[in-house]
Amino acid sequence: MSGDFRVALSGDFIKTDGSAVFPDFDLEPLRQAPGVEISFLQSSDPVRADQLADFDALILLLHRFTQDSIHPNGRLALVARFGVGYDTVDVEACTRAGIALVITPDGVRRPVAVSIITLMLALTCKLMVKDALTREGPPGFARRSEHMGVGLVDRVLGSVGVGNVGAEMFHLARPLDMRFLAYDPYADAKLAAELGVELVELDEVFRRSDVISINCPLTPQTRNLVNAERIALMKREAYLINTARGPIVDQRALTAALQERRIAGAGLDVLAQEPPDADDPILKLDNVILAPHALCWTDQLFAGNGAADVKAVLDVQHGRTPYPVVNRAVLDTERWQRRIADFRARFGR
Repeated sequence: MSGDFRVALSGDFIKTDGSAVFPDFDLEPLRQAPGVEISFLQSSDPVRADQLADFDALILLLHRFTQDSIHPNGRLALVARFGVGYDTVDVEACTRAGIALVITPDGVRRPVAVSIITLMLALTCKLMVKDALTREGPPGFARRSEHMGVGLVDRVLGSVGVGNVGAEMFHLARPLDMRFLAYDPYADAKLAAELGVELVELDEVFRRSDVISINCPLTPQTRNLVNAERIALMKREAYLINTARGPIVDQRALTAALQERRIAGAGLDVLAQEPPDADDPILKLDNVILAPHALCWTDQLFAGNGAADVKAVLDVQHGRTPYPVVNRAVLDTERWQRRIADFRARFGR
């Protein structure tokens, strides 16, 4: 085994010419850290086990990490996802192998919440429609009064989820003088009360909200959580925003509701299939604003995600528990405890 703590980065962090895809991800703290060696993997989706045989940690962007990504030599101790979604990672396989999975909630909290507010304001102000009218010249200007926006004072902002991003969204929306609803079976009731959020059942969020934002992870339980029946509960003048994961929403049902004008519109940074087929009917609609799962991509997002992953890697190198671990059960396993004790003995300070 190499004497260094070896860190791999998935191949999608670099372009074919070897330059960084995201220059705001500062790797200098890892390059300068004593005892750390970093390498970029060749692009492979999913990541292959043979690529990871000699590494202690993996920083993972978009490529998948499956059971077949785990080398039998048992060296890999950490998978650090660059972001908060981990539906591309086989969490159970990581736990069985004694590998901790960490994500970067602190890096995404504000950028994603800002994206939600951006979509809400763009939808209710009819920004895209008015942009198109302006480009038509005098005929477009003559139709301005046909596209009145919606004021937000005393309107209801509802959320499916009031965790990391959901709570930040409500925090940012406070000056708009809206009323807040949320459904979250795991909600911190004290935090919700501090934010002025009324916790209700899921169907009530859909019935009462003027704007609904999806802020929960994609799990087997949340796949198609927003289905035809729940969309049917929405007000005709309501908007749906999804910046979480596409499959949480039944996109066919949403498309039908938008086509039939049964709801006012939608703002989607995520889709059921990414990228969508060119003939996907949702692309033809004028009452939906779309973004390519990148609306929150800013210099600050990538700097924040990178810093969080770097900290997690260095924590493990020095025998400390990283934050936040998704599969916390791994922390109690003998394999993990042996690994962390070995790192502490070799690199701890």
